[in-house]
Amino acid sequence: MRSTASILHLDLDAFFASVEQRDKPSLRGKPVVVGGVGARGVVSTASYEARKFGVRSAMSSAEARARCPHAAFLSGRFEAYREASGIVMARLRELSPVVQPLSLDEAFVDLAADEDFDPERIDDLVAELRADVTRLTHGLTASVGVASSKLMAKIASEINKPDGAFVVQPGTEADVLGPMQVTAIPGVGPATTERLRRLGVATVEDLRRFTADDLGAHVGPTTATSLYRLARADDDRPVEASRETKSISVEDTFETNLVDRAQLTAIAEQMARRVAQRLRKNGLSGRTVTLKVRYHDFETHTRSTTLSGPTDHGGVLAETARRLLDAEDLGGGLRLLGVGVSGLADWVQDDLFSEPEPEEDLVPLPSRDDRSRSRGWSPGQDVTHAEHGDGWVWGSGLGRVTVRFETRESPSGPILTFAADDPALSHRSAVVGGTASVDP
Repeated sequence: MRSTASILHLDLDAFFASVEQRDKPSLRGKPVVVGGVGARGVVSTASYEARKFGVRSAMSSAEARARCPHAAFLSGRFEAYREASGIVMARLRELSPVVQPLSLDEAFVDLAADEDFDPERIDDLVAELRADVTRLTHGLTASVGVASSKLMAKIASEINKPDGAFVVQPGTEADVLGPMQVTAIPGVGPATTERLRRLGVATVEDLRRFTADDLGAHVGPTTATSLYRLARADDDRPVEASRETKSISVEDTFETNLVDRAQLTAIAEQMARRVAQRLRKNGLSGRTVTLKVRYHDFETHTRSTTLSGPTDHGGVLAETARRLLDAEDLGGGLRLLGVGVSGLADWVQDDLFSEPEPEEDLVPLPSRDDRSRSRGWSPGQDVTHAEHGDGWVWGSGLGRVTVRFETRESPSGPILTFAADDPALSHRSAVVGGTASVDP
């Protein structure tokens, strides 16, 4: 445990939904749900206006619609989210060279790694940071916690959420944590909560009445040891500036079950080539190729094979992925397919009998948005019209698409409907460019 409050945790508030409200003036102050918009979709983020109706992340979109039928349900614009995240992460790196991103909207910062850090100015530093996040992202807000450990910094960022901050002064950690529900401890989910409830444990203070051995009989020795320590705010984990990349993968969930083997083979091969592209971009190669499939009944299988040497060759990975898929019984069809490579190295075992793969041979993997475009128009998608200018898809169906014409800088705009194949209407990117993702 540190003697100063020098670990900062930042969490962007209702991030995906907030970006949509920022860029769509007509949605500001209204319920917004971002995620899968189909019958089997899942909520990624709900705005605070939607949360008042009980909508939560990881809830099925069907249940979210039942709880809040008047919300705007949007499919998401990951280019816009990555752009905003990049701005915030760059600002955090101005505070310290040691920043550990946990996701697009969340990160730890080791403030003590900056030689100019002054613990006496922590309140001013946090205020400046939160103001800069809002200014640089054109209106997004962040909740910030600062403490002597990662555990307490993360908990502190929740205390005054949204758009708030809390600093846990060294020596007060146990007092701050004690009255909280035991679910405040990371890793305490519904099953553990229920087991602890049977012991009469509701708060962290209640948990402290038990020894690790006592807890072990009910939750297992490993969990018991962790609970015993964290209940006492005992956490000495360092902020890690980077995490070793263990695998690179691509996967997608389909709107409807795919049963055509030829189509699935083509998708798997394209995924493998995209993985190869990312390997080369990161100066890596890999030996173990894994195919992930999820069937119509949600049963999930993985099948792997290890090559004789590491490769970044798209043709080799595509052929390997095809052979793995050939061994699968597709049955009633697949709702998810993925290809990944692990066993990474920073060198490639040359094949003396093959030529280097030319870049033009790479087949770009169509994104979900690309496939949506072939079927129609995706809610929330950025579009432009030759006459009316920029806007976003309000809804579509029956050969028509409805667009609200407004942008981040404009007032709430008009709603117009066009034929889905109107040549004057086209898709536009939320940002220019974009970056490939690497799964740690």
